[in-house]
Amino acid sequence: MAFAIEEINRDPALLPNITLGYRLYDNCVNLAGAFRAATALISGVGDTFTDYNCTGTPPVLGIVGDPVSTNSISISRMLGLFHVPLVSYFATCSCLSNRKEFPSFFRTIPSDAFQVKAIIQIIKHYGWTWVGAIASSDEYGQYAVKTFIEQSNTFGCIAFSETLPSVSTLDDISKIVKTIKQSTARVIVVFSSGAYFIPLAREIVHQHIRDRQWIATEGWTTSTVILNEEMFSSFGGTLGIAIHSGEIPGLKEFLLQVRPVFDNNNNLINQFWEEIFNCKFQLKTVSSNSSDVEKGKICTGSEDINSAQTTYTAISNLRESYNAYKAVYALAHSLHNLMSCQSGKGPFEYNSCANITRVQPWQLLHYMKTVNFTIQYGDRVSFDENGDTPAIYDVMNWQRGNDGSMKIETIGLFDESTPAGQELTLQEDKIFWHFDSNTPPRSVCSENCLPGTRKAARKGEPLCCFDCIPCAEGEISNYTDFWSNPRRDQCVLKDIEFLSYEEPLGISLTTVAVFGSCVSAGVLAVFIYYRNTPVVKANNSELSFLLLLSLILCFLCSLLFIGQPLHLTCMLRHVVFGISFVLCISCILVKTIVVIMAFKATLPDNNVMKWFGAAQQRGTVFCFTVIQAVICIIWLSTASPVPIKNTKYQNSKIIFECNVGSITGFSCLLGYIGLLASVCFLLAFLARNLPDNFNEAKFITFSMLIFCAVWIAFIPAYVSSLGKYLDAVEIFAILASSFGLLIAIFAPKCYIILLHPEKNTKKALMGRTAPKK
Repeated sequence: MAFAIEEINRDPALLPNITLGYRLYDNCVNLAGAFRAATALISGVGDTFTDYNCTGTPPVLGIVGDPVSTNSISISRMLGLFHVPLVSYFATCSCLSNRKEFPSFFRTIPSDAFQVKAIIQIIKHYGWTWVGAIASSDEYGQYAVKTFIEQSNTFGCIAFSETLPSVSTLDDISKIVKTIKQSTARVIVVFSSGAYFIPLAREIVHQHIRDRQWIATEGWTTSTVILNEEMFSSFGGTLGIAIHSGEIPGLKEFLLQVRPVFDNNNNLINQFWEEIFNCKFQLKTVSSNSSDVEKGKICTGSEDINSAQTTYTAISNLRESYNAYKAVYALAHSLHNLMSCQSGKGPFEYNSCANITRVQPWQLLHYMKTVNFTIQYGDRVSFDENGDTPAIYDVMNWQRGNDGSMKIETIGLFDESTPAGQELTLQEDKIFWHFDSNTPPRSVCSENCLPGTRKAARKGEPLCCFDCIPCAEGEISNYTDFWSNPRRDQCVLKDIEFLSYEEPLGISLTTVAVFGSCVSAGVLAVFIYYRNTPVVKANNSELSFLLLLSLILCFLCSLLFIGQPLHLTCMLRHVVFGISFVLCISCILVKTIVVIMAFKATLPDNNVMKWFGAAQQRGTVFCFTVIQAVICIIWLSTASPVPIKNTKYQNSKIIFECNVGSITGFSCLLGYIGLLASVCFLLAFLARNLPDNFNEAKFITFSMLIFCAVWIAFIPAYVSSLGKYLDAVEIFAILASSFGLLIAIFAPKCYIILLHPEKNTKKALMGRTAPKK
């Protein structure tokens, strides 16, 4: 901090004509000391005030610190009331990102939320789904482990979670060690500072627990107290997250300027000097317990500090210090931005600017929120809406050097600003694993199930713990149109089912349909050839021709039900079927009416036939058929049939079928056919006893009896059929009823025409007598 302020004061471009001052307080590693220091800073303890109007600049505009999360939480609550910016370089608790609770808090170290994210990325990278967690009892550990458990549960499970007490007893440590030994988790994450973790670490080494992979947080990743020869047997290969390091040119020379100062109020430098040079100043009374000091060696103050190899001068991997450096610069840049405000364009009331000679902390706080600059050595410093800085971590690995010494090697980087999924980069070839095979350990509660088996959860245990049982049919993939093979170890395409022309059933129905249409065509040819004979004339030749054409259509429409359903065939199949059968039944109904009227026309003074001649007969057939056509048009325009892939009936198959669209439309189509057939059957039944000379009603009655029986039987068969058999049932009903009509009505006539032509005369037809009453 002192180096950064001196550097800023020498920089003519940053805060020109302004000299920064500072005060340093020790938090004494406790909350009371830290709170007392912060209070002293903002109240100006020890200052002499000459302006009793309390105007001018306050004692301090901003505070750098506190490094401890617990201390920062308490201090920030107080400073927030006075709107004094607090920039911490080491407080990582994610709770401090709560802007409502800590409105004036900023930090140059990433929040634990990002640290947890980085650890989660490492765990997911190696497929560790069964992990233990240990956390210190302070806010740092508890908030971090809470976030860690929440995020871990999205892809894995927590084997155990233990808390390190602030004051550890042997019973507390033994309990945690027992949990570690009993757990099957091979990977353990520790959210703690080194001070909290050391007692547990020593007991782990004492009990020879050497088959665990440790994941360290930034609180102890770089701890040289834990990284020693004794601890390496258990903690070698530890992976850890460390604050991103940086370089501060000129800092080493600044540090080497230190010289002993004889000040009764501050003897810290003298103690430091005595420690590194193993000597004593004469002004200091040597304790009788100072056995470590060489007797008679006196410190002169002129010792060469350049020759002393200590961590004091080791600045190659600055972490906390680098963050403190950035914190000072953040305050300086915000003050510079405040000073650079142009009159009339300021952010305060009436677009005013702050007066640099009377600046207040709340004004500086406003500029802290928008600070955004680049350190001259490359790193960008800015704060988001929560006061957090962009998260960058180094991934560290505890290794043994070629000379046998222990070292902490940087083996990767986590940069939260990179695209999702690319935040973590690792140099796998540089990682040391503390296992015989020098490969990453496996840490799972249950091994992956082999192909053909599936997970079955164990009662009362986490989801990561399961048994493997054989898959049920089809339980391997959730991809559409796929199914499992018989061994349940891979996905295969589902079978596609529809009534095709290639299968035996389709071939048989096609053959029968074509045969029926050919027979109908043959009968039509016979009737046309013998159209001038009495049998054809007596049976209304025009209606007979039309009836035979409709029967040909009835036979052929069944072919639309065979083959893969298409949008066109789905619409045509029921339309052609409905219109063909209505045309057929209409012809039969009109023939029946003609028979009845022909009988009545033989009675004296009855001219009924002149009102129902050939034109009226054709008109009646046309009108009946048009009604069916209108039903079909309404049906197709509102909810037309469409092809669908049905998987409801059998999961292992995809059934291609036509969805009728509107059940009402389909019901009206069938209902209308049924109505005409019923009327026709009733009239034919009533006319069955008319004189044989004109009585075609017997054959019509028999044909309609077959027709109605077939379609009545069709309903339950259709409802109970599935898949391609649904279409087969409908085709069968079409063919059966069509053959029934064809045979019942035209077989007797063809029999006379072809086999007994002697009966195909007017005399033979007129020679019959009426039945007795």
